[in-house]
Amino acid sequence: MQKNIIVDKEFWDLFPDGQINILTLNKIDNHVDEKDDTYFEGLLKDASTEAHKFLTNDTFRLNDVVNEWREALHKFKTKKGARSSIEALLKRVDQGKEFSPINPLVDIYNSVSLEFASPCGGEDLEKMDGDLHLGMARGGESFKPLGADEDSPALEGEIIYYDNTGAICRCLNWREAQRTMLTEDTTNAVMVIESINAVQSKRADEAVKKLKSLTDKYFEIDSKMQKLNVDNPSVVVEY
Repeated sequence: MQKNIIVDKEFWDLFPDGQINILTLNKIDNHVDEKDDTYFEGLLKDASTEAHKFLTNDTFRLNDVVNEWREALHKFKTKKGARSSIEALLKRVDQGKEFSPINPLVDIYNSVSLEFASPCGGEDLEKMDGDLHLGMARGGESFKPLGADEDSPALEGEIIYYDNTGAICRCLNWREAQRTMLTEDTTNAVMVIESINAVQSKRADEAVKKLKSLTDKYFEIDSKMQKLNVDNPSVVVEY
């Protein structure tokens, strides 16, 4: 089967130097195996140590990565208090908090996100309704985040990932819907790494290589890397 991943014009209008790195994984077994807990704990601990190089300013919000993503989220309508996923991860590092394993794929992408200070996430391809878009919300797109019982629809003018059913991830990479989230039962997944300037894009290129290396080795697969930018705004993924 195939799906298109499309970055709409409205995103490029806001972020002409943006880049979206894609990694597609097929036929994986994402179930937790307790004997691998030590491996993932070590992976996350090492990545947290690496992340300190992005926290050189004692004032957290003034660190380059944090400031860049806050400014990015100010370019469009956002839910009050929304922050980028990488800020949330770096905040935990800054506070000295440790990361516990969740499931293999999430643990791997969190470690890569920390090591390269790049927003990284993933979705279950089989749970998507049609193609995956990154673009501007019309407003009212259905969205139920993890742990929520009620709908929290997207705002008009908000940058979201969406499919035919509704929003998949709100405010770029702030929060994802439980509908398409990665679980232990996920077998086909698409991973996304976002960047909005040349420096971030360079890190993202390295991050997706590391993501591929770690996932290919652990799941014993051959994942596929692709890249979207203003000159190549859509790709086809297979599963």
